[in-house]
Amino acid sequence: MSKLLEMAAEIVKAHVSKTSVNKEELLLEIGEVHNVLAKLYKGEETEGTVETTETPATEMEAPPVIGLKKAFKKDKVTCMICGKEMKTLARHLKSAHDTTPKEYRQKFDIPKTQPLAAKNYSESRRQMAIARGLGDNLAKARASKAKSKQG
Repeated sequence: MSKLLEMAAEIVKAHVSKTSVNKEELLLEIGEVHNVLAKLYKGEETEGTVETTETPATEMEAPPVIGLKKAFKKDKVTCMICGKEMKTLARHLKSAHDTTPKEYRQKFDIPKTQPLAAKNYSESRRQMAIARGLGDNLAKARASKAKSKQG
């Protein structure tokens, strides 16, 4: 039984890391999760057991886990669907939620001017491009292309 209590505590710990609860709610939740685990361990059916596989469509219909202003910080961006923090969202949206940045922006009313990457990350990539001379090379290639069209 102590193993079930440990499992219940881990499950509740994961849930509480994403949502805030008071002391009474925390104790109640641990008890409820423990009871469900005990019933599952005994092979009994539990009330309200639902299929745990959540589809991306269901995820996209859920309210945001974090507000728009809090989601975009200087060092990180937070996914408004799952709450995971990272440097850039585009790859995460496709792999974890099977959605596009356009759909994500529409769902949460994010303006097109708001980048889906952390400000520091974008700036470091910009500085790296400048250091490698990528802007100069692009200008040279465009000039060469324009010259070849004229002559």
